[in-house]
Amino acid sequence: MIIIEMEIFMKKEIEKFNTCDIMEGMPSISAVIKAMQKGITDRKIITVFVDKEKKKSKEKEITFLLYRAEELGFALEFVDSEMISEHTVGNSHGGIIAFCSAKTLPDLSTDKINKNGVYFLLDGVEDPYNFGYSVRSIYASGADGIILPHRNWMGVSGVVARSSAGSSELIDIFVAEPSDAVDIFKTIGFTVVSAGIRDSESLYDVDLNMPLLVILGGEKRGISREILNKSDKILRIDYGVDFNGSLPTASSVAIFAFEILRKNRTK
Repeated sequence: MIIIEMEIFMKKEIEKFNTCDIMEGMPSISAVIKAMQKGITDRKIITVFVDKEKKKSKEKEITFLLYRAEELGFALEFVDSEMISEHTVGNSHGGIIAFCSAKTLPDLSTDKINKNGVYFLLDGVEDPYNFGYSVRSIYASGADGIILPHRNWMGVSGVVARSSAGSSELIDIFVAEPSDAVDIFKTIGFTVVSAGIRDSESLYDVDLNMPLLVILGGEKRGISREILNKSDKILRIDYGVDFNGSLPTASSVAIFAFEILRKNRTK
């Protein structure tokens, strides 16, 4: 029963936010504001809506938003809680949401790449939450950017922003077909590593010197044979017990991201 209810909840949320740019809660809204101030996004906040019953409890947040509204040119309105609920699922928003314009994802090109950086290519992630959690770990590890195929979860940016704690608004994200992305990175000297099992080496036993392109696939489809054949190394995550299953994509991403950070901290 709990599983069925969760599936219904997630389906409802995805349908509600399909091609929608509603940011829920202060972490997501603050991330958009920070990105706007830094000039790293073309997304704009149009209107922030605040539950009028929360004027007192959210006084600090409202003061911050009023100041930023004047600076960045968006409106702030107090509305009934029913209006907030109409555009949200659950109550993690804390009574504050923002209607925003869409964000452009630029095409990948060599002039946009940090030539000694770390980038992650995510392909085939089939759940917006798993995707958002992955983005959060990549950003927190200090990676330089993310490459996505043209069909990706950024169409439901409100869901992704919330599950990524706003990091999807702060990290560089580019779009390219996976095979093309691999070719682009290889032309400028990046080592390409893919997560996999067959013909693999342990993630913990290899050098992970930058520059690196790290490729991880979804739990169902994984990484295509074409991409694996183009990779310089195929790396696996060793388990502590005999286990034939696979980790959630977000968990695998976190392990790869922070192992790369650990091995490069003193360099």
